[in-house]
Amino acid sequence: MRMTQISQLTDFGLFASRVPRYTSYPTAPHFAKTVGEHEYMDWLHAIPPNSSISLYMHVPFCRRLCWFCACRTQGTSTDAPVIAYAKALLAEIAELRKHLPSGVTLSRLHWGGGTPTIMSPAMITQIAEAIFDLAPLKGEFSVEIDPNEIDAARLDALVGAGMNRASIGVQDFDPEVQAAIGRTQPFYLTRQVAEMIRARGVTSLNVDILYGLPHQNQTRMAESVMQLLSLRPDRVALYGYAHVPWMSRRQQMVPAQAMPNPQERLQLFELAQDLLMDAGYQALGIDHFALPTDGLAKSRDLGQMRRNFQGYTDDTASVLIGLGASSISRFPQGFAQNASRTADYTTAVLDGHFPIHRGHIFSQEDLLRATMIEDLMCNFAVSLGKIKEKFGVLPDLVNTLLAQTAKTFAGMVRLDDAGLTVLPKGRPLVRMMARSFDAYDQAQNQHSAAI
Repeated sequence: MRMTQISQLTDFGLFASRVPRYTSYPTAPHFAKTVGEHEYMDWLHAIPPNSSISLYMHVPFCRRLCWFCACRTQGTSTDAPVIAYAKALLAEIAELRKHLPSGVTLSRLHWGGGTPTIMSPAMITQIAEAIFDLAPLKGEFSVEIDPNEIDAARLDALVGAGMNRASIGVQDFDPEVQAAIGRTQPFYLTRQVAEMIRARGVTSLNVDILYGLPHQNQTRMAESVMQLLSLRPDRVALYGYAHVPWMSRRQQMVPAQAMPNPQERLQLFELAQDLLMDAGYQALGIDHFALPTDGLAKSRDLGQMRRNFQGYTDDTASVLIGLGASSISRFPQGFAQNASRTADYTTAVLDGHFPIHRGHIFSQEDLLRATMIEDLMCNFAVSLGKIKEKFGVLPDLVNTLLAQTAKTFAGMVRLDDAGLTVLPKGRPLVRMMARSFDAYDQAQNQHSAAI
């Protein structure tokens, strides 16, 4: 990156800012106790019969807790808590079955964590059968796979259940970087698991990699990306490491003094981006890359790419049901989040209740701002035509927000009769631009670095 561009981005406060990733609006820190089981059940009953929904299932357990991870997870060396949790998941699915309208189908099913593959083959099969008895799958079934916690039997169970997309977390292949983040995962093991997945007929493969980790430099980043490219994944997520030790205590184990500075982080991202694009991947949104044949790339070309709690998606369903502790459901009416503590979640569902403990009811202004933020995050633009089509009119607030953003980020955006467009040199600032559409107070200590 030329020093003049770094200087320009510094002037906009990029390297000092902490902002949301905007996988939802409003963001989760603004959920409140105003949403509970009653609202959740009302929203379930309002789903139109014979409609298509998506479903996310969270498994919060890991055999080991990687230091870099800030997800809601807990370690276990035995299967006992996993077995108890699977029982709770089956109870939640059974309760959901009582309230879902008839004829509902699944457009997407995603199992995340934690480590979903910590479950035994029998658990995998039993839970999948319960979900498909709830609603048949008509689309994609993806699973997050830890190469350190998978074998042939569990892969066979997943493929037998219908998994047709797999996601592997890599983070980095360099041994020193892996040691610094508590994540030992040699390249040969990752390659072996990718080969096992494809040998079973699963042709869609996602891989996650991080930049901004301790001891990363240009040489190591390039080597890791080239190793990743040898796997030829269909889709790559290139995330910036979010160092938030005040929120995730285990991150105190990560040597902060060995992490690249903000300017170096941006250079690592741009290096990885260039290597991916030179290899034929298309850049999608702020941090995803995909081969032209991948569904996400096709959805971007059709203007249908969306953003949700898993990042970018080609799923267009208006309802997302979250299963498991801490999972978040999204309805046209608002968000509803399950109890975050596994014990609270388990107690509620085994007592025959939905474990909702907080959420948010959308106002019309929320929906308007959310539309602008999602358009910006997915398309680097805010289309006035899209807003008119969705809301029937163009509220005065839209022009006010766009004018303020154009003034704040002068030289980085273009404002005209079609709306706001982010110029290529301004794309690193897009999360900060999204924040300018955010009506809620955003305390910087709640969020990760802007780059």
